[in-house]
Amino acid sequence: MEPRLTAEFWVQAYLARLRFADIPAFVVRRGDETAGAVIVKLNTLDGRAQAFARSFDMEGKRVWTVLAEGAEPDVDAALARQRGFDPDLWLIEVEDRAGRTLLDEPGLSG
Repeated sequence: MEPRLTAEFWVQAYLARLRFADIPAFVVRRGDETAGAVIVKLNTLDGRAQAFARSFDMEGKRVWTVLAEGAEPDVDAALARQRGFDPDLWLIEVEDRAGRTLLDEPGLSG
């Protein structure tokens, strides 16, 4: 079993990786420092957005899945509902016209 990083540590490492790639990102909502779930919203700055949440695949590996996608106001509404269900939730917004989140890179993918 892999050791689990705290949510805050993972978020800070993710933001550093994005800064290194010159991809703007910021914390919209701070969640529980230790065990809060993390959602990454990708804003492509054209009125559209996607939101990604960590889940498990059929083999039990952690993967990022699309939680919501479409017009940015619709994605924001879905995220507001999610925050209502989970008060410990972290929300990170990434702004990139090319649609890069880096979530598929080693160390971030699961």
